[in-house]
Amino acid sequence: MTRVGALHADQAEMSDRPTGLPTSSSTLPGLIVRMLHLLDPDEQDHVLDVGTGSGYSAALLAHRLGDVQVTSVDVDPYLVDVARERLAGFGRTPHLEVADATGALPDTHYDRIIATVSVRPVPPTWLEALRPGGRIVATITGTSLLINAEKHPDGVVRGHVQPDPATFMRTRDQADYPPRLDHVYHAARDQQGTETRRLVGPIPDLWADWELRCLYELDSPDIENRSATRQDGSQLLWLLATDGSWARADSESRTVHQSGPRRLWDDLERVRDRWTAAGHFPLHTMTLELAADRNTLTSPEGSWTFEL
Repeated sequence: MTRVGALHADQAEMSDRPTGLPTSSSTLPGLIVRMLHLLDPDEQDHVLDVGTGSGYSAALLAHRLGDVQVTSVDVDPYLVDVARERLAGFGRTPHLEVADATGALPDTHYDRIIATVSVRPVPPTWLEALRPGGRIVATITGTSLLINAEKHPDGVVRGHVQPDPATFMRTRDQADYPPRLDHVYHAARDQQGTETRRLVGPIPDLWADWELRCLYELDSPDIENRSATRQDGSQLLWLLATDGSWARADSESRTVHQSGPRRLWDDLERVRDRWTAAGHFPLHTMTLELAADRNTLTSPEGSWTFEL
């Protein structure tokens, strides 16, 4: 992590205790290289790098393609300025610009778009700016789904989820992200729910079982989950929503408590049961279609479609 809330590590003192959420980080170099291999740009391609960050991906692209072929954008003016200085220090001068990449782009035509911030849906401006035959490599917000898709002559961008998971911070247009749902968690932590029923089966580990977590996020976006393990090994899982809905599953008491306008645990069970009935298909077998008015992910044989 290189930035928490509005405070960047370059500007922080040892005594600082910044509030807010992580808002910038240095991406694992191996992941950047893997994504660039998926992008597979030719020397004549004009590439948009979304999420300048440290400038690492822009540096690799500029070295491979030449400075004039690379445009890199970030919403954070400080990151853009420092990356520009850092790259110029070893002779690289790609075009760097401050921009909210979900809106207007610095140019209207690109052959390749790579993003180290996550999006949902893929912004229409990206789809419009991508030339036919062009390619997008990005991740879906709230999931670990890395996508690789190509623009076809009919204007639709089609592709697949990749086998290896990858997670990036979501796009933002403010200095920080909205705060976590602590107020909902305080209500859900140990209170009786308006509905209580018996827990059936084990509590899923939504961190380790990233495929189930991704399917649940695709089905029910923006559900915050928190977990805990007691000293005796029993587990707790909380599901929290912005509308005040919550669920708590407790493996010790074998109970599920739920409150609010939505039944979050029921949604999770429905997704898990449907995935089980579908044979736990690997997520990289899902196909992707991106159009200006509709983004979809579809399971094998077309039995399950998610709107992004």
